[in-house]
Amino acid sequence: MIPGFHPDPSVVLVDGVYYLVTSTFEYLPALPIHRSSDLVTWEQIGNVATRPEQVALDHVPTPGGVWAPTIRYRDGVFYVIVTVFLGGRGCVVFTASDPAGPWSDGTPIPAVDGIDPDLAWGDDGTAYVTFARHPDAIRQVAVDLATGAALEEPRALWAGSGLYSPEGPHLYRRGAHWYLLVAEGGTDRGHAVSVARGPSPEGPWESCPDNPVLTASGSGSPIQNIGHADLVEGPRGSSLLVHLGVRPVGLAQAFSPLGRETFVSAVDWVDGWPRPRLPVLDPQPAESFGSLDLEDPGWLAVRRLPTSVGSVTGGRLVITADGTTLDDPRPWFVGRRQRHLRATVSTRVDASGGVGGLACRFAEDNWFALEASGATVTARARLAGLVQTWKTTVPEGDVELRLEMTPPPADFSAGAVGGDRIRLIAGDVVLAELDGRYWSFEVAKSFTGRVVGLYATDGTVSFADFHYRGGPT
Repeated sequence: MIPGFHPDPSVVLVDGVYYLVTSTFEYLPALPIHRSSDLVTWEQIGNVATRPEQVALDHVPTPGGVWAPTIRYRDGVFYVIVTVFLGGRGCVVFTASDPAGPWSDGTPIPAVDGIDPDLAWGDDGTAYVTFARHPDAIRQVAVDLATGAALEEPRALWAGSGLYSPEGPHLYRRGAHWYLLVAEGGTDRGHAVSVARGPSPEGPWESCPDNPVLTASGSGSPIQNIGHADLVEGPRGSSLLVHLGVRPVGLAQAFSPLGRETFVSAVDWVDGWPRPRLPVLDPQPAESFGSLDLEDPGWLAVRRLPTSVGSVTGGRLVITADGTTLDDPRPWFVGRRQRHLRATVSTRVDASGGVGGLACRFAEDNWFALEASGATVTARARLAGLVQTWKTTVPEGDVELRLEMTPPPADFSAGAVGGDRIRLIAGDVVLAELDGRYWSFEVAKSFTGRVVGLYATDGTVSFADFHYRGGPT
């Protein structure tokens, strides 16, 4: 439904319009807000955290950061509650009258000492935050949203259906029952959705006899790792489940280049229990993008805002660096999510006054790049401390750098069991061809996905353009 690195989706329906938010981890701006009136065409209308102090990521290590938000609406106010994990501000709730922003500075809720917070209101108006504390039972606490103060001691709520580590809880009222939806089984191939119901938001809870109610584990579904779901009303009174998943490639379906994405599943109700169906993977249309405007909400930077990394001067994006490389927690890098399994990304760069180029980042120790310095272009591939390089010489001035990502064959031919195929090209010279398994969700394990973009490591580097072409797949 929303391709590319968009995990842990949460959705709310307000006056016939859907608003959806996802995790961003170490990237800023954080917490993208997407809008749709038909669940088919989605537009990113903004981000919740557009000011660094809202989430305080400066010293948060990878894979920490902005984890698993929930978006809700009540009495004219939109709420997004989230945990900034491994440092930062902890559990914070943001508010806005317009989901496009601006959003509030945020109110911390110190009593929530876990992850994946949900927000729901009881029949008497009590605000409940329900959250996970890996690998223990789901927990809950009533809070004062205005001050962030707890109104009680946090307490254990439900230990799950028996699968590993219940997380990602969401509470709903439907008819006479309250439903507690959770993810279980870890966020890899065993990921699953389970549900319980009870008479109040505090329980007691009856586990669905058919838990887990949704999982792709052991199936041949082209979408795997299904879990971390949120329930929402669909067209004509139907029910839908928005959830994360991955699209693994190749014969063995072992490696997922794009990380965890957002999908939707239809839900049937049987004997008062939700029965989601496995999602259907429709063909993804082609898409292109070509703007250097860093105010566009789809641009990302690592632990800083894109507009603090570079600026457009004379129609070119200029980045001035201080010796910091892509290995650093705060590189001089701006990028966009890779959204298609088949994609080409290119730029024309002038590195006569510095060092920089075109990169694809998963984390500080998992990236590949084409780096220009004067008349030399170096292809670099970094994997968990191991680095390999290839070099060529190019004419002075603008040089075209290009990354090409292509899915592997799905039959028994050579290369079918690896990841996608990645080519690093300078001008008309192919410097390197890589097996993309090493820059996939399963190997990098940073919880994010591929972000492709422009960077500098030293001096001043300017870019004439940035082109992304994806699909169709």
